[in-house]
Amino acid sequence: QVQLVESGGGSVEAGGSLRLSCAASGQPSMRRYMGWFRQVPGKEREGVATIYSGAGSTIYADSVKGRFTISQDNAKTTLYLQMNNLTPEDTAMYYCAAGRRSFLLSPAEYNYWGQGTQVTVSS
Repeated sequence: QVQLVESGGGSVEAGGSLRLSCAASGQPSMRRYMGWFRQVPGKEREGVATIYSGAGSTIYADSVKGRFTISQDNAKTTLYLQMNNLTPEDTAMYYCAAGRRSFLLSPAEYNYWGQGTQVTVSS
């Protein structure tokens, strides 16, 4: 089993920054691939950024490229999402996810999910 706990969400004005954290525990092989996803009410959950822990390879959604950075600590127990130059369109519930199949941006690839942390960006 894998446990994921997000933190770091909040309210910020457009152009501001936030850093999300996700504390991960459980079997490392089950969280070989990790990622951040977001969802707004009435819409499907979408992939924001993902990482392959072994090689450090990353994938970003086009909408966040150049603004968001996904990373992990050396122990691979904390996942981060640095979000810069935020816009109102980034407002959503952000979820941390883990899996062992791939680091594609599709939520279906991930088996474990955190409870989410809300990010609200005002104009």
